[in-house]
Amino acid sequence: MTTKANFPVTAGSIVVPYGHVVGNEKWRGSELAQRLQGKVRLTFEDGLGLVDFHLSNRTCILLVSEADLVAGDEFKRRLVKFRNGSSLKGIVIVEKTQISDQYYSGVQKLVVLELGMVLLPVANQGEASQLIIQLVREQSRDGRANPFCGRQRWQLAEPAVLQAVQHIPGVGKTKALLLLQRFGSIHRLCNTPVQELEQVVGQTVAQQIYTFLHS
Repeated sequence: MTTKANFPVTAGSIVVPYGHVVGNEKWRGSELAQRLQGKVRLTFEDGLGLVDFHLSNRTCILLVSEADLVAGDEFKRRLVKFRNGSSLKGIVIVEKTQISDQYYSGVQKLVVLELGMVLLPVANQGEASQLIIQLVREQSRDGRANPFCGRQRWQLAEPAVLQAVQHIPGVGKTKALLLLQRFGSIHRLCNTPVQELEQVVGQTVAQQIYTFLHS
């Protein structure tokens, strides 16, 4: 059952108890909301702004639909605005379909490499609901921040983050693992001098990585 949320709003974020999800009012009646019902305690709130769903531990979901990808760059401005203006742990769920697949590599570069956020691809709203349910259950069981936002999130968010690094020209799975093990995060990789990259992957690939990340 979905109801109106009455959780306090502080510093632009919702305080969400474990096992609960607070959804943006615009999702009321959607397929995604219907699939969440009965699996989590779902409530709705006006005025969530850029966020689609709030979870516990200051974690939130931003959904990028197939229609958003096809429509243009508005979703990019939304993600950048969120990243620059919020201290919440944002997870981006994007609909990767036959129609939107051509835009996906660009989304990967923006979300993972440039914004340093977690990106999780799904085929439809049904898969998106399953991911959200998984996150909520993980938080409720462990009583800690969601597994995709920890210090070792590149390991736990596979294949999303690992695939993003593999997408860089000249980098396969082995080199991607070496890079992430050496530098620890996507953010650090983006800010690493080419000389340090050379120590891990050699001069040619290091230059390809540096050019890709700074183009």
